[in-house]
Amino acid sequence: MAVTKSAYGVMNGIPVSAFVIENKNGLKAQIIEKGATLDKLFIKDKKGNLIDILVGHDSLEGHVERGDYQGVVVGQYANRIKDGKFTIDGKEYNVTLNENGITCLHGGGEYSSAVWQGEAIGDNAVKFTYHSPDGKEGFPGNVDVQVIYTFNDNDELVLEYSAVSDKKTVINLTNHAYFNLNGFDSGDILNHIVTINADRYTPIDEISIPTGELPSVEGTPFDFTEPKTIGRDIEADHPQIKNGNGFDHNFCIKDFDGTLKFAASAIGDKSGIKMEVKTDLPGVQLYTGNFLNGTIAGKDGVLMTKRCAFCFETQVFPDSPNHPEWHKCIYDAGEKYSTTTVFSFSVVD
Repeated sequence: MAVTKSAYGVMNGIPVSAFVIENKNGLKAQIIEKGATLDKLFIKDKKGNLIDILVGHDSLEGHVERGDYQGVVVGQYANRIKDGKFTIDGKEYNVTLNENGITCLHGGGEYSSAVWQGEAIGDNAVKFTYHSPDGKEGFPGNVDVQVIYTFNDNDELVLEYSAVSDKKTVINLTNHAYFNLNGFDSGDILNHIVTINADRYTPIDEISIPTGELPSVEGTPFDFTEPKTIGRDIEADHPQIKNGNGFDHNFCIKDFDGTLKFAASAIGDKSGIKMEVKTDLPGVQLYTGNFLNGTIAGKDGVLMTKRCAFCFETQVFPDSPNHPEWHKCIYDAGEKYSTTTVFSFSVVD
């Protein structure tokens, strides 16, 4: 096992480094300081071939100029906040409306656009830190953030997030990796087999804001309680499929209690690679690359076409700052935010 560091590029005059973690089984994860981005993830398929299962970019310029959150850590509040507004202790905050001028998406893009400070810790982990100044993108508090990536010999990629603010504020962090378990250059993910440990989900309106309801998935295209292909219901005649242009919805993890639980899994139909996700958070967003349109070139010049990748974004429910009946997302000054997500890899026939 080893961690190696190398130069990746320069952004706004700031050097950006890449860190590669290799475990004893030869699997590798590359993370770069821009956005604390999970940049490459090499996993062995059923034939023993090492393939990169992340759709994204292979240069800093690609991430900066053409990126759509591929692999980045997003915050201060992941996913959407309705009208870019929320209230804490009677005070209304207005944050950046970076999605069509009407919604705050992924904290206005702050964390994903920043250059984090990376540091190898031991022979299988890298720590990334970032300081978000008070008022950045409209969010209250000076926030010190840390993400540790560990790739252990059980073929588990562990992401540990923590943050502390000097003012009461909202916090919700996730990683926005775009996965294709057949390899980044293998076409669409419609035949990937997915299971999600959720009996409810959060429907959205026409601009992808949760309606506030938490209906059952039973009898809907959103029922992944038993394994099925992504493509089976992705074009279903259902208003929620139309609103999301496919799957772009948060699923409510069953029996959530704040401990590490199975959230979702996916199997690449060609590679046999199985990825299982565990988290101590209450939700996971399934996004199926609905808005990729084949106009942007990614790794090796491969065009990012519609549904060439999917995301499992572990999180607190979208727009939770405006739904106090949902799960905790507001933290007092000095109170520590801490959460863990684990991506486990294996091979099936």
